Amino acid sequence: MDITPSGSRPSESGSPEYFTGRVRLDPLLSSPEPARLRGAQVTFEPGAHTAWHTHPLGQTLIVTAGQGRAQTRGGPVRVLRPGDVVWFAPDEEHWHGASPQTGMSHIALQEALDGSVVTWLDLVADGDYTASPED
Repeated sequence: MDITPSGSRPSESGSPEYFTGRVRLDPLLSSPEPARLRGAQVTFEPGAHTAWHTHPLGQTLIVTAGQGRAQTRGGPVRVLRPGDVVWFAPDEEHWHGASPQTGMSHIALQEALDGSVVTWLDLVADGDYTASPED
């Protein structure tokens, strides 16, 4: 058994290379080999969101607070609320973040493949982020 005490891993700010707006990443877990699970609590200020990206083995989001948005490339913008669980398939291009007026937090879980958990792509165009969302 290994217990990681709460607060023992420092928070990080989201890099403007991969995020628009203010984002805080709080690492939760990085399972030792041969396990591959990685996880973080991510907090987005209103209007903040990720760049387009993919995960080699997919990603699960568990929305814990606020209201957010997510979109897969070519799909509609979707609203995210506390308690929602989102699955992005392996290599599915997507972004996620807060709504324009409300912050959002989620737990992000993904597995590493050959040490990699994410491939970052281009920043989200303003028109994509501000498109009218579907519920």
